[in-house]
Amino acid sequence: MKYFLILPLLSALPLMAQNRVAAPLEDVNHVVDLTLDSLDKAQTARIPAGSSRHGNNPVLFLIGNSTMRNGTLGNGNNGQWGWGFYEHAFWDESKITVENQALGGMSSRTYYNKLWPDVRKALRPGDWVIISIGHNDNGPYDSGRARASIPGVGHDSLNVTIKETGVKETVYTYGEYMRRYINDCRKAGAHPILMSLTPRDAYDPQTGKIVRKIHTQWLQAVAAEEGVPFIDLNEISGTKLDGFSKWKEKYYFYQDHIHTSRFGAMMNARSAAEGIAASHNPALKPLQSMLHNLALPTEPVKREAGKPVVWFTGDSTVKNADKDKNGMWGLGSQAYTVFDSKKVVCYNAAMAGRSCRTFLNEGRWERVYNSIQPGDYVLIQFGHNDIGPIDHDKERGEIPGAADTCHVYRSKTKGTYELVYSFGWYLKKFIDDVREKGATPILVSLTPRNEWSNGHIERRNDSYGKWYREVVDATGCEFVDLHNIAADYYDKHCGSKEKAAKYFNHDHTHSSLLGARTNVRALAKGLKDIHSPLAKYLK
Repeated sequence: MKYFLILPLLSALPLMAQNRVAAPLEDVNHVVDLTLDSLDKAQTARIPAGSSRHGNNPVLFLIGNSTMRNGTLGNGNNGQWGWGFYEHAFWDESKITVENQALGGMSSRTYYNKLWPDVRKALRPGDWVIISIGHNDNGPYDSGRARASIPGVGHDSLNVTIKETGVKETVYTYGEYMRRYINDCRKAGAHPILMSLTPRDAYDPQTGKIVRKIHTQWLQAVAAEEGVPFIDLNEISGTKLDGFSKWKEKYYFYQDHIHTSRFGAMMNARSAAEGIAASHNPALKPLQSMLHNLALPTEPVKREAGKPVVWFTGDSTVKNADKDKNGMWGLGSQAYTVFDSKKVVCYNAAMAGRSCRTFLNEGRWERVYNSIQPGDYVLIQFGHNDIGPIDHDKERGEIPGAADTCHVYRSKTKGTYELVYSFGWYLKKFIDDVREKGATPILVSLTPRNEWSNGHIERRNDSYGKWYREVVDATGCEFVDLHNIAADYYDKHCGSKEKAAKYFNHDHTHSSLLGARTNVRALAKGLKDIHSPLAKYLK
């Protein structure tokens, strides 16, 4: 029965006539990962195997390559992250510690020979080991990186002499290396888990979906043969990517077609945890008890039957203290002065002091995204906090403009790295996410500030106004130009900073209660002017 599983998987592969083994897989990644060339430096960055252990608690070891731990230091300084960087967030570290022992550039063969011995020595009874490696099991058997394993799960082997070093080595099949990891774990009393690879940024031309790697079949075969749990990370994350727009799927990777951005790494980390949580394999029950609650975070909106939700997102001009009649108010607090509460539910998810970037980074957008339902409307209004310091002070600034651009920045206060995008890019992301959920995004320009010149309130049409319109041109999103609608009102009814002061509170940006009501009326006028479907829910 074993060979019934194996032979069909090998039949399409060319054989090396001299040794009667399959030729190595082609390197479809076409990425030169230099981590292996700086192994000594990498060893100083990776903590000693087992050193994260707390008392007698078990350790969850992660065994993989650059898709699990990217770069020599693994800290995102190149804009790429491996999913092992985020995996700890899903586990109760009072019960188990997650230890990322992956290293870029490794194949199942080179990891087993170079790094596995130290991990093996650190294993203790009750530990868990996730083995998810294989992206680099390609290329020559006996030259260059010499990291290829023989394709498939058979028991073939090949004796080679590495051309550059003269080192002699026996090369085994991919499946045989998996068996060796499994057997070593069992000897130490640890529990091995085989996990399929992360998906690549590659589409199957016949299905139009993300390519599923052949290693999945090999890992399933070995897992069934050896009686160990198997988690199909490739399928779980691949299915998520299939549900995204092509634009969104692309930014889950960075610089190439295999290495993930923060978005992709966080997705894969969650997928790994979700796969373990959803498994019906009884062997995983002790591990499942150490997981955090994996429910997606949401906003506590109280939906009412037959009513869509109108979501407000933005900064303090949308949501402020909203309680003292003489204090500061956001326009979202006055939603029901223009919207008919018998027809819609208004929910204000905005937060003072936030830019697009910080609204996203703090998980606020994720909660909105997870809560949106088909038929909802999402108002997206940012700008007051978006252009400022990127890597110091409040670190909420973005790259000025609307182009799809980004750059890696290092925080001067925290020492961490972040891939920061343009103001327009963040708006495009929000728009794309809303459409993905079957809801309607509406871009709303920022409120005007109480700054005047020659009898006219300021107009920021050469910066934010320009970027908003460029995003609208690129996405076709509905756009309410509240900025100019409100500015027209203030020009006509005030004419000076002093006379407009009653619409503001504390400074030239934040609104009084009167100002919030004026701004939300400008929003309503804008919805009517553009004949938005949302306008039918106005009073």
